[in-house]
Amino acid sequence: MTGPRTVGIDVGGTKVLALILGGGGAVEHEHRVPTPEGTDALVDALADAVAKLTGTGPVEAVGVGVPGLVDRAGVLRTAPNLPGVTELPVRALLEERLGLPVQVDNDVTCAAWGERELGAGKGGDHVLVVALGTGIGGGIITGGQLYRGANGFAGEFGHMVVDPSGPPCPCGQHGCWERFASGSALGRFAREAAEGGRATRILDLAGGDFHSVRGEHVAAAAREGDAEATALMARLGWWVGLGLANLVDAFDPATIVVGGGLLESADLFLDHARAAFADLVLAGPHRPSVAIVPAALGERAGAIGAALVARDVLGDVKN
Repeated sequence: MTGPRTVGIDVGGTKVLALILGGGGAVEHEHRVPTPEGTDALVDALADAVAKLTGTGPVEAVGVGVPGLVDRAGVLRTAPNLPGVTELPVRALLEERLGLPVQVDNDVTCAAWGERELGAGKGGDHVLVVALGTGIGGGIITGGQLYRGANGFAGEFGHMVVDPSGPPCPCGQHGCWERFASGSALGRFAREAAEGGRATRILDLAGGDFHSVRGEHVAAAAREGDAEATALMARLGWWVGLGLANLVDAFDPATIVVGGGLLESADLFLDHARAAFADLVLAGPHRPSVAIVPAALGERAGAIGAALVARDVLGDVKN
């Protein structure tokens, strides 16, 4: 792979990770800071990250991945994990500050392109990327191209409603998939079990306060062989498999790449997800198998993908 030197930035709920992607696809330099609060502080942090990185040499474009709904003009319409940030024209503000072409996309859309170009979905023409973390995000590759939808909002897999009578979601609906198949969901399952007196080892790991129980406590107990924790990981896997089956019924991909913060516990739930998927997908015995694989790029996926998206858009402009 060869191309121009570009900056990629991944904006998360807690940190901003920026990097330079060299022409050969290697990460040359990184810069990270805590995610600031407020629109002005966020734009300042993005511009400052680019300035620090470009001190190591010139770049030709900047890509930014942000968590939320990003339209085709690069406006961040809403971002539940960035309090107070709505209707923010990220692309226009950064292009004015930087004097460089800027492309802005959803963070998991960027991660999907990174995994397709350099990661677990490399070279695939029909790939879905599902990021399981606090919530669930998604990215869609079809025909070898990113699919963004009519407005740029495609890939909000976590807000498929799978149980209308289910628990409330921060988006305002009830029973969204991410309420059952995310890190937050795993923590909720465990807190409910602890309140019922069943998750004693998980509760011990959380310091004895069931309000403090989180998904990482479940994973730790499961690695010790705790039966309740193992059952909760299997429950999580079933819900993951259900959502993946729905996505395959809708998009018919060849590969699903599973990433996000829960990937650290993939060995505890991914086989359960694959088994549930096989049971639930339409006409499973009569369709080609779908590879369900862990992501390869780790926490850099979004930033690498953003740099690649900027490179691709720059190529379109030059052509």
